Amino acid sequence: MQKHRIHFTASDTDDAQSACRRLIHQYGQHRSNEASVIVALGGDGFMLESMHRFMESKLPIYGMNKGTVGFLLNNYAEEDLFDKIETAKITRLHPLRMIAEDTRGEITEALAINEVSLLRESRQTAKIQISIDGNVKVDELTCDGVLVATPAGSTAYNLSAHGPILPVNAGVLALTPISAFRPRRWRGAILPREAHIQFDIQDSLKRPVSAVADAVEVRDVKTVKVEEAPEITINLLFDPEHNLEQRILDEQFML
Repeated sequence: MQKHRIHFTASDTDDAQSACRRLIHQYGQHRSNEASVIVALGGDGFMLESMHRFMESKLPIYGMNKGTVGFLLNNYAEEDLFDKIETAKITRLHPLRMIAEDTRGEITEALAINEVSLLRESRQTAKIQISIDGNVKVDELTCDGVLVATPAGSTAYNLSAHGPILPVNAGVLALTPISAFRPRRWRGAILPREAHIQFDIQDSLKRPVSAVADAVEVRDVKTVKVEEAPEITINLLFDPEHNLEQRILDEQFML
């Protein structure tokens, strides 16, 4: 078996940095532009950061947990890493593209692997109009906010906001209100991945709203458009016995 050319990257914790040094000593280190695979050591936050960092390279990423939850990572092990990478199963993810216009007319574009969320900035509730594919579906959502989650992100903020857990390969997105006041009974929607979603902020000066795409925040937005970016693919590698599809499935039965 041909050995993989690994580029190791690690979070700044002592544990992750120490593990990274040991693995480099054992398996070697290649520059990211010469590597065939990225091995990321840290927690879910660092894994998300690594996916953004290496998105353009299209290199597969094999994460190992040196954090807390480790939902997006494999268990940490130093033995047989080449074999583990070789036998790993690929999960392909597509990020969301957010295009946000603020009240000054400035446009910000960002990608989100987990979710795009809109959140009120002040003590007053937000009032948001929601359109799908050019058709108004919610004339005025009075709420703390609203989010669009990918299947990979459906077990994160979306789940905390009582949104649905989505299988990775289901081809859908979750549209989930955050503490909705009116319409009180609306619990969100499951949308096809091809949907074009637009949020228009009502009374945006009196009721300011921010938009967040993973780590990118835009304050005082007026209009936010969200859609999947199918031309961008992130390849994650998981051990066969503990893949992401199975983890998301199992989350639906956590009591």
